[in-house]
Amino acid sequence: MMTDPLGDMLTRIRNGQMARKTSVTAPASRLRANVLEVLKREGYIRGYSESSVRQGVNELTIELKYHEGLPVIHTISRVSKPGRRVYSKIKDLPKVSNGLGISILSTPRGVMSDAEARTANVGGEVLCQVF
Repeated sequence: MMTDPLGDMLTRIRNGQMARKTSVTAPASRLRANVLEVLKREGYIRGYSESSVRQGVNELTIELKYHEGLPVIHTISRVSKPGRRVYSKIKDLPKVSNGLGISILSTPRGVMSDAEARTANVGGEVLCQVF
């Protein structure tokens, strides 16, 4: 049994980039797909696709992105963990690496980056930070 599915996916991305893989796979869920959509919109991954392994079991294939041989994602870390949830008002949300990175938030309006949340003026649970 996995206690932190999102943390598992972030670790798979981190390990895949250290091993210079072109793509990695992770079990599918709606939250994971929403986080990957934000990463794709912000330009940190090439894309992702969902495929069926067998009846009722789906899998996400994540295409990793490199620039001049180096991974685009320098650091990706989980902020809100199952043992310690981190919530933030939008005015209290700090910028990641002086605005060069992003935070991914789960808000009442869906999963979005910190810039989108500031535009929508909505806070929520800080899922992870990417730089």
